[in-house]
Order: sequence, then C-alpha cells, then structure tokens
Amino acid sequence: MGSTVTEATDPWCLREGESADLLRGHPWRRFVVLGDSVAEGMCEPVEGYPDLQWADRIAAELRAVHPGLAYLNLGRRGLRAHEVRATQVAPALDFGPDLALVVCGGNDAFRPGYDPDAVDAELTAMVTALRDVGADVITVGMFDVSHSPAVPPALQAGLGERMRLLSSHTAAVARRLGTLHVHLTDHPMVADPSLYSSDGRHGSARSDAIAATETLRVLGAYLAPR
Repeated sequence: MGSTVTEATDPWCLREGESADLLRGHPWRRFVVLGDSVAEGMCEPVEGYPDLQWADRIAAELRAVHPGLAYLNLGRRGLRAHEVRATQVAPALDFGPDLALVVCGGNDAFRPGYDPDAVDAELTAMVTALRDVGADVITVGMFDVSHSPAVPPALQAGLGERMRLLSSHTAAVARRLGTLHVHLTDHPMVADPSLYSSDGRHGSARSDAIAATETLRVLGAYLAPR
C-alpha cells in the first residue's frame, strides 16, 4: 500500500455519505457483539486510518442514524468457539438484542486439531439462540490471516487451509440459518500485507476499515428491499 493512501482515498473503503445511504431508516436499536479477539478489537494502527475497531465502527454508523442505539461488545481475546458460547450467550440474551454480530472459530482454526463440525455446532447454537429472541444475526468468513508476512512460511499452507475451511463451514451455517453473512476470505485485498498486524494473528486498522465497509454493505443490501 502506498504511503499516500488513506481511508478517505482507499478504493476498498466507504465513500463519503455511503453509510448514511446504506443504513437510512434501519430498524435496529440494540446491537450486541459476541466472539474472540476479532470481536473485541485488536487491530494494529495504520497511518491514515482511524484507530476505531471493526465492531465499534459498525455501532458508530448505526448510532449515527439512531443516536439512542444501545451497544454491548462481549468479545474477549483468546476464546475458542465453545468458550464464546459458554460465557457470552447468556449476557447477550439478557441484553435483549435486535441485531447481533457473532465472530469466532479463528482460535480453533489456528490449531492443527481444528474440528470444523464441533465449531459449526457451537456457532449454530449461538445463532439459533439469538434468532429465537428476534435478533438479526451477522456471521463472518474472516480474512485468511495465513497471508500475513508474520506467519512463518512453514505454517502458511496448513493455516490457510484451515482458515478457508472455517470460512466455508461458516458460510454453510449462514445459508442454513439465514444470517446476514459477510464473506471476507476471498476479498481482493486478502493477500495484501497491509491488512495484517505484526503479531501474525490479527488485522490492521486498514483491514478493520475494509471489514466495516463490507459489513455495512451487507446490512444495506438487507435493508434495501424494505
């Protein structure tokens, strides 16, 4: 990425006024986020991009339309999918959400023993519980972090295979349960090193800006027929 590129000029980010158009008249008043460090927000700063985490960006754009929007982020770093379900579903339901973002499974996929069916079962339980209380649910196929320059070359192929498997399984769960699905794994910028942090596990402020863009466009497409 050239040094002159900023979020305002990045072709993969929102244009001025786009979010307001996408979210005009949206119905959501209570937004909850469940997940691991991606949900919590651990993006590395990038010059020209605000240090505003992905989920916080979504909440800010929703709140720009409805200033009274209530927002709760339960995301915590290091959690595997079963731990997200065990510790976050109950407080999420107590919050009474009408919109939920669920992002997890990355910590499972980082392990060679990743069990996609087990993660699917945890995600299914979370989405079903949220849908049962009337919430619209956003699911995510995450960026393939195996493209990060900080991932040792010997680990890239195996990690990439598991990340893509996680993404395809999450997409299948999304289709089956009718979630609002954001697919980032095959994004045109997925192999660009500027999207990843120096720790080899997380994204940069640029990746969060792009992820927010794609999420808001999914929400806008859902709202458009209404």
